[in-house]
Amino acid sequence: MNIERLIMMVVRMVMGRAVNRGVNAGIDYASRRGKTREEMTPEERASAKSAKQAARRAKQGAKLARRIR
Repeated sequence: MNIERLIMMVVRMVMGRAVNRGVNAGIDYASRRGKTREEMTPEERASAKSAKQAARRAKQGAKLARRIR
């Protein structure tokens, strides 16, 4: 294995984590509709929590579909 392949492997791992973190932050922001936790009412908090759970299930389903294919 040459050094270029090792470097690219590390870069892919770092970029994958960065992209996942960005996607998770975007889903969190969208589920909160741009409000901070302190600004939300209890009903909005419950709605945001259920939206996060739905997003988590969707991501798991997508992973499963890729694995099956």
